[in-house]
Amino acid sequence: MNSKVISIVLGGGQGTRLFPLTATRSKPAVPIAGKYRLVDIPISNCLHSGFERIFVLTQFNSASLNKHIKNTYHFSSFSDSFVDILAAEQTPSNVGWFQGTADAVRQSLHHLSVHEFEYVLILSGDQLYQLDFKDMVQQHINAGAEISIATIPVHAKDVPSFGILKTDTEGVITDFIEKPKSGFESWAAEVSEEMAAKDRNYLASMGIYIFNRKALYELLQGNDHPDFGKEIIPQSIKTHRVTSYQYEGYWEDIGTIPSFFEANLGLTDDIPQFNLFDKKPIFTRARMLPPSKISGTLLEKSIIADGCIINASRITHAIIGVRTRIGLGTEIESCYVMGSDNYQTIEQIADAKAANAPIMGIGDRCKIKNAIIDKNAHIGDDVSINCGDEPLADGDYGSYTVQGGIVVVKKRAVILSGTII
Repeated sequence: MNSKVISIVLGGGQGTRLFPLTATRSKPAVPIAGKYRLVDIPISNCLHSGFERIFVLTQFNSASLNKHIKNTYHFSSFSDSFVDILAAEQTPSNVGWFQGTADAVRQSLHHLSVHEFEYVLILSGDQLYQLDFKDMVQQHINAGAEISIATIPVHAKDVPSFGILKTDTEGVITDFIEKPKSGFESWAAEVSEEMAAKDRNYLASMGIYIFNRKALYELLQGNDHPDFGKEIIPQSIKTHRVTSYQYEGYWEDIGTIPSFFEANLGLTDDIPQFNLFDKKPIFTRARMLPPSKISGTLLEKSIIADGCIINASRITHAIIGVRTRIGLGTEIESCYVMGSDNYQTIEQIADAKAANAPIMGIGDRCKIKNAIIDKNAHIGDDVSINCGDEPLADGDYGSYTVQGGIVVVKKRAVILSGTII
């Protein structure tokens, strides 16, 4: 089976809902859990499933993603395994950028055609989950399907955010509607007792698809529809055998700042829904970093990545990313601190202090709550972020943004000592 499958990870568009985290990087390159990138999730699921021929499609801010892929996924010279970036490109037959998910795959078909395959596994690059794709492919084959869609039961309040579908007794999809805002009560589906007990009665598309090679070429070359969810899938239900693969494990679409924030902090739970300590690890770039050094800090429900130097007084419900420096007396609560790409030298630190400028990391006596601190930020001493009684108004304030009460300090931002946000 493994040699018959090619996987495609969709990098998404500009990622405006994740701004400012996507200001200088593509969505798949956004750091998660202090040491990984979003793209590592679908790639790791593929590799654990034995599917080792993977294309990652992207067009916006792809430099950091290219670097991550190049430095992370290496295979034997005697293997046909690969993880390759396919960026939008101008060709004699097409001078435009990707117009949607289906158009991205359509424009990449000529790269797929040089490989032998029978099935194409299409994945999103901004989701958090652990799924064995072998089971999904096997069900696809057993059902005689031409297309399979991974689905998950959701609550009625979540229906407007998803493509919702109906199936018959054989699991064949009979109807599909994209993000209905109202009047969807009749779309309730048969789900397991566990899901019904949680009032998760509607089957939502997870944005994970399997196409037979013939069906994919028929549907993409026969029209110019740009999107799978809005056009290709609803159209295919009328012309092809499309089945549902129902999944009931943890799955989270983390395409917005609030969902990204909650998904990351959820990893600090005593028994997190997404298990970083599973026997099947998430693959990522191997860094030769020293162990973290922590002095005088009360740590509670927190994850500390490698290479950190921490002298904070208290860190609670937080993720602290690689190479993070936190000064004396600082308190961190409900935060994701992404860390740094490099260490400052002793000379650079001395020069910064001589100029009364913040050094990279978080200074002394700071209080920071409900915030995301992007990489390479310079936060001075006695800085207070999101610790007031009044909720902050959403907006872009130059060196930081506020979304849903969450302060996002931008990459390489400088927050001067004594600043109150």
